[in-house]
Amino acid sequence: MMKNLLALLLLTLIMNAAWDSDARAQKTRDNKLSEAEKKEGWILMFNGKNTDGWRGWQREDTPGVWTVEDGTLFCKGMTGDEASPGQKGYLIYDEQFGNFHLKVDWKISEGGNSGIFYLGAEEGHNSIVETAPEMQVLDNERHPDATKGKNGNRKAGALYDLVPAVPQNARPAGEWNSAEVIVKDGHLQHIQNGQVVVSVQLWTEDWKELVSGSKFPGIREDWYDVPRKGYIGLQDHGDDVWFKNIKIKKL
Repeated sequence: MMKNLLALLLLTLIMNAAWDSDARAQKTRDNKLSEAEKKEGWILMFNGKNTDGWRGWQREDTPGVWTVEDGTLFCKGMTGDEASPGQKGYLIYDEQFGNFHLKVDWKISEGGNSGIFYLGAEEGHNSIVETAPEMQVLDNERHPDATKGKNGNRKAGALYDLVPAVPQNARPAGEWNSAEVIVKDGHLQHIQNGQVVVSVQLWTEDWKELVSGSKFPGIREDWYDVPRKGYIGLQDHGDDVWFKNIKIKKL
């Protein structure tokens, strides 16, 4: 019996050491480009140290809820009542992209909601939501948005309020998920945890019809006519959310 207990203890120690080693190895790889990625033309959008390259929507500085925490781009969840003026706001990368392949890792808090926006137009608009499609970031198990919309089109990975993520393969709150967005000549794909979950063609009659059945015409009448080139943004939805390994390649 004692031998079995000692063997179990030794196995536990070995497994914990292996997990710690894997975590340390991953941390050294975070927010960096490999030599192969550099040759392929990938651009690192977040260096894990500061918010260089990022700014608030329609402002030159960074909203106070956004900070760098342990190698992640962290948005501290605050309601409007909790935050002082100017603290809250969406974050955008200060360069516009048309055809691109974007990669982001995200982790959401329990009951949390956020999003990854792209093709957003800034001038003449009050919010990135008025022009930009969104890849949903959500705690599917706890946030009420998971049961709203149509057929799960507000769950994680979805083209928000338009196309559900199929298969729905998001990991639970507190765990890291990988997200990719590819836009090439109007063909849009969402990839979540290595699987294509959304595939749709922008700027077609089918796209226009799809948008007409969503919430977006109530936000902007011609929302279906999303820009051909625009900003990538991260959403402050009042919940804790973390991002890392943000990189993009122009196509």
